[in-house]
Amino acid sequence: MARKPRFDILFDPVRIGPVTAPNRFYQVPHASGMTNTMPHGRAAFRAMKAAGGWGTVCTGAVSIHPSSDDAPLPLARLWSDADIPTHALMTDAVHQHGALAGIELWHGGAGTMNRVSRIPPLSPSGLGWMPTHVGFIGNQKSRAMGREDFAALRGWYAGAARRARQAGFDIVYVYAGMGYLLHEFLLPALNHRTDAYGGSVANRCRLIGEIIEDMRGATHGACAIALRISLEELRARPGLHAESEAHEVVMALSDQPDLWDVKMDSSPSDCPASRFAAEGSHEPVIDFVRRLTTRPVVGVGRFTSPDAMVSQIRRGVLDLIGAARPSIADPFLPRKIDAGCEDDIRECIGCNICIASWHEGVPIRCTQNATVGEEWRRGWHPEIFVPRGSNDRVLIVGAGPAGLECALTLGRRFYDVAVADRSGQPGGRLVHETKLPGLAAWRRALDYRLNGLRALANVSMFLDSDMKIDDILAFGAERVVIATGAEWTRALYDARLEVPGPILDAPGVFTPDDVFAGRVTTGPVLVFDYENYYMAGCIAEQLARQGLQVTYATPAGHASAWSILTNEQPRVYEALAAQGVALHTTVAVSGFDGGVARLVNIFTNAAREISCASLVIVGHRSGRDALHSGLHATRETWADHGIRDVTCIGDAAAPGAIVHAIHAGALYARDLDMPPSDMPYALDELFTDPVAGAIREIA
Repeated sequence: MARKPRFDILFDPVRIGPVTAPNRFYQVPHASGMTNTMPHGRAAFRAMKAAGGWGTVCTGAVSIHPSSDDAPLPLARLWSDADIPTHALMTDAVHQHGALAGIELWHGGAGTMNRVSRIPPLSPSGLGWMPTHVGFIGNQKSRAMGREDFAALRGWYAGAARRARQAGFDIVYVYAGMGYLLHEFLLPALNHRTDAYGGSVANRCRLIGEIIEDMRGATHGACAIALRISLEELRARPGLHAESEAHEVVMALSDQPDLWDVKMDSSPSDCPASRFAAEGSHEPVIDFVRRLTTRPVVGVGRFTSPDAMVSQIRRGVLDLIGAARPSIADPFLPRKIDAGCEDDIRECIGCNICIASWHEGVPIRCTQNATVGEEWRRGWHPEIFVPRGSNDRVLIVGAGPAGLECALTLGRRFYDVAVADRSGQPGGRLVHETKLPGLAAWRRALDYRLNGLRALANVSMFLDSDMKIDDILAFGAERVVIATGAEWTRALYDARLEVPGPILDAPGVFTPDDVFAGRVTTGPVLVFDYENYYMAGCIAEQLARQGLQVTYATPAGHASAWSILTNEQPRVYEALAAQGVALHTTVAVSGFDGGVARLVNIFTNAAREISCASLVIVGHRSGRDALHSGLHATRETWADHGIRDVTCIGDAAAPGAIVHAIHAGALYARDLDMPPSDMPYALDELFTDPVAGAIREIA
C-alpha cells in the first residue's frame, strides 16, 4: 500500500538549528527505567523506535551532577567522561537508522532527595518540594543557591553538553520543567530572590538563557540546543505585558533555543491516563508558543491518529509531533503511516503502565506492546517473529488478553493455532472492563489483536465452545495452552496479616463479576477495595452514575492507592467526588448482615457501621486453573492423544494486571520450540572505572 497524500506533511524534514530531523515524528525525552547500568537494553529500546521511523529519538532525563540524584528511582547520568561510552551505545544504534539522537540534561533541584549523594538539594530560595507520592517523600530539604552555585551549575551544564557531543548526540536539552531546578526559577511560588535571578519574568528567565548559551559554546555550535519547558502554571498567571506569564517567558527567550519542547507541570497533567484525558489534551495550554518564535515547536498529546497529527501542524500548533507513550506502544507507528497501513498501528491505550514502571524503579513495560524492554535481553522485535520450530498444532483455551496475544504471536510464527472460548465473544476481561467509566480506549488492546488475527489463515477461533477435559484430549493438538482467566472472590481482608481473609458468602455480597452481570441493583452500596488499582474506583463511579448511593472503603491510605503510580489518583478523587461517593480509608470490613457493614480501623481497631444493602468486594482474584490441573491428572494418557505438553498462562496461572496477561501470552508464544537456556534473559551489566575511564562488561 502507498502512503495517503494527506499524510505527506508528516514526512517533511525539519531544520533544528545545525541539524535536520528527517521527518516530523519526534520521540520526546521520556524515562525508560534502563539507565547507565543497562546500556545495551537502553540502546536497543531507543534504536527500535529509530528503526520504526521516528526521525528523532531522545533519552530520558540524564543527571548532570551528583547534586541531582533521583535514586532509588532509575537514574541515568553524565557526570564524567567515564559515562560517555554508555550513551554512545545509544547514539550509534539510533544513527544506524538515520535518526537524530537527543539527550535531556537534567538537574532536579529541590525536586530530588539526593538519598545516595547526601548533597543538600539546590533551589532558588531554599524552599523544599513537598510531594505526597511515596516514591518522592523525603526529609532532606533544599538550600538556596549562592553566587558560587550559579557558576558551578553553569559549568555542570556546559561540561555535560560537551560530553553529550562526544557521545554523539545531535540535540542537547536544557530541562526547565516538572518542578525541577530551572522550572523552580520560573515560578514565583518557589523563587523569592531579589537579585538578578528573581522578581520579573526577565530575571526569572535569565539563568535559562545563560545556560543555553553556555551549552552552545561547549558544543561549538555542532548540536541543536532544545529547551523543554512546563507552561501550565505560567499560562494560568496573568502577565504584565502579555496575556500570561507563559507568553512573556516565551517572548523573553523566543529564538535563543533551536527548539521549543513544551509540556505541562506535573506528571498527572503532562501524562494523563486516557481514563481522564483525550488525545491532544495539551493544546489549550501550549497553543500560543508557535506564534511567538521562529524556532520549531514540539509537543505531545498521546497522538496515535495521523489525522490529528496533521491537524496540529496545519493549524500552527506544532511543527514536530512529539510522542512518548504512542512510541512505546508502537515503535513502528511512522513506518505504518508511511506504508499506508495506519489501521495496523498498535495504538496506545493510555493505561500508563509505562509510567508506573518508572515509579516502581524497573525497566519500562507496556500493556499493548509486550516487546518493550525485551528488545535486547530477550531479542524480541515488535514486527519480526522467528519462524515456527515444529509442525505442532496449538490449542489455546481462552480468548482473553493472554490467549489472544499468544494466538497472534504464534500465528505470526506460522503455527497452526486454534482458539476456543466458552463465551460468545472474544476478549475475556476486556469485554467487561472496557465498558467501565473512562476505559473505552482500553478496547484498543482487544481490537488490535482481533484485527491481526483476522489476517491469519492459520489461526481459527471457536466461540461458544466450553471445552472440557475430554474435548481437549480428543482435539488432536500437540500443544495445549490454558488461558481461562480468573474470577473475583468474596474474600474479606485480614488486616493483621494483610492477606485475603475468609469468604463472605451471603445475600447482598457481590464481586466485580456480579457488577458486570448487572446483579448489583439495590442501594446503598458499599464498595470495599483492597485490590488498590482502578477496578473499585471505576465500579463505585459506575454504580453512582446508575443512581445508587455509594460509599467506598479501603484499608489503604488513599482511594485506588496503586493508581498514584499511573498518574490517576488525583483524578480518581475528582471523579468519585463528582458522583457523591463517600470515602473511608484505613478501614477493613469485619462483617455484613445484609443491612449494615461493620468497618474497623486497621491501626486502632475503632469500629463504625455503614448502612448498605449491597457489599461489593474488590480484592482477591482466583485463577481458573481447573482445566490445567485436571489435564495434568490425566498426564499418563497424553501420549495416546498426541499431546506433548499443557501450559497455564496469564490470569489463570497468576492473576495480575492486563499487562501481565499479555506479556505471559507473548512469552509462551515466542519461547515455543526455542533452544533452552539456563537464564530466562540476558543480563545487561556495565560499569565504568572513574579513574581510567575504562569500560568493563559483565556477561
